[in-house]
Amino acid sequence: MKNFIFIILSVVLLAGCAARTPAVAPQAASTYDQSWSAAVDALRAQGVRITSQDREAGVVEGVSKGITISANIKKQADGSARAQFNTIGTTNSDPGLIRRITKSYNSRVGQ
Repeated sequence: MKNFIFIILSVVLLAGCAARTPAVAPQAASTYDQSWSAAVDALRAQGVRITSQDREAGVVEGVSKGITISANIKKQADGSARAQFNTIGTTNSDPGLIRRITKSYNSRVGQ
């Protein structure tokens, strides 16, 4: 029985390592353009190498220390924009990266 519990616990813990980790900016930026620029600048400021950008779709992707990062900018009904940052895969090489990117983004949009 102890082995069974250990196996279940191990599977649950390992599954958490490979999940997407979203970070949403707490408030909307004033404009889409401001939010887009702030997201790109925040990624670069934290050492993320930008691998693709699609401004029309609102998606920026990059890599840092083996961690894949995506930023998604969405227009809101009130004309503002919302940014969401995601990591894909394990973040063991830099567990604080998503927090620093979000903080950097927030400072650029005045939050």
